[in-house]
Amino acid sequence: MSHFHTYYNPVLSHVYIKSPRFLTKEAAHPLPTNQNILSFYHSIIMKYLSEYRDPQLVKEYVEELHHITTKPWTLMEICGGQTHSLVKNGILDMLPEQITMVHGPGCPVCVTSVSVIDEAIYLAQQPNVILCSFGDMLRVPGSAKSLLEVKAGGADVRILYSPLEAVELAKKNPDKEVVFFAVGFETTAPANALSVVHADNQGILNYSILASHVLVPPAMEAILSDEENQIDSFLAAGHVCTIMGMEEYYPVAEKYRIPIVVTGFEPVDLLQGIVMAVRQLEKGEYKVENQYARSVQREGNRMAQDTIQKVFTVSDRTWRGIGSIPQSGYEVNERYRQYNSRIKFAIDIPLAEENKECISGDIMKGLKKPRQCPNFGTKCKPEHPLGAPMVSSEGACAAYYQYSFSGEAETAKVSS
Repeated sequence: MSHFHTYYNPVLSHVYIKSPRFLTKEAAHPLPTNQNILSFYHSIIMKYLSEYRDPQLVKEYVEELHHITTKPWTLMEICGGQTHSLVKNGILDMLPEQITMVHGPGCPVCVTSVSVIDEAIYLAQQPNVILCSFGDMLRVPGSAKSLLEVKAGGADVRILYSPLEAVELAKKNPDKEVVFFAVGFETTAPANALSVVHADNQGILNYSILASHVLVPPAMEAILSDEENQIDSFLAAGHVCTIMGMEEYYPVAEKYRIPIVVTGFEPVDLLQGIVMAVRQLEKGEYKVENQYARSVQREGNRMAQDTIQKVFTVSDRTWRGIGSIPQSGYEVNERYRQYNSRIKFAIDIPLAEENKECISGDIMKGLKKPRQCPNFGTKCKPEHPLGAPMVSSEGACAAYYQYSFSGEAETAKVSS
């Protein structure tokens, strides 16, 4: 990266950075520890979104990858936003032949089990219930139908952008029971927990949440423990780590001797994260590194974590296509049990079988790519999905369907 010129002052422990490509920028910052130095530079100098899409930087990282890669490696990103960026921007086709990217269970809509969708449908069909949800969930198929079909049949199902809107809705409709379908990784858990706290503080008792939160580190361990596992390194989700920090990943890296790089979502982020992972792999190292230094701190967001711990308790969770993973979800704790929809409505829905024509489990475990599904683009399309990965805006199948020009070489590599 010849366009960076650095000067280190050992007395002040500062790096002075000058870049001819950013002539107006010159700053002194404390020298980083335990993180890749280029990540630190970019977090200081690059301030605008367009700079994380800089074609020249992309070219330089791609050239570096081709230079340093000497062995075949399989990397898994575990964030749907990263998957879409990789496919949309054609990054999969830029990588060396030896590098295969596979797409993990990084889409919260995609991993929500059929049985949980059936629970939401059951609640929506109850009298005097308003079921609120993020828009992606409405077309996800349950065992017999979707929330969108239930809504078309007369159920009061509403799309909201925040659980706090649902609390206000409950306040304005005291004669209705308002349920928020609380789906997501650790990223959305603080807001959902906060909605319960707000409802409790205001004495709003006609509000509850159907919790379907899932946790990333247990899923990573489940994949690594699978006898068919072929993952050499992970790109961890930057937004999850912004909330939870990096501490949970160190034991995983140590136990399975696998590099984990916390990574952002733009082309430069992703390519830099891949470079950092491949460097480790080529050297036989297995550390946790932070590419997304502009957002992620090692300890995460303590206030958000405290809010999560106040309302939720860790529980087992069934993941669509993967099965039950111990201690991999959040459930409303005993203190706030009156805001737990499962308890309030005494839900007793039997476990539902998944559609056997959908290979989402193999895709999310990194064993197959979307185009290896015989139903991809034919029997399974966004308008008529067999499984959630074709529905969600973060689903791998949806990404391949929407940006079909990319990823052909990657599919061939996995097939071979």
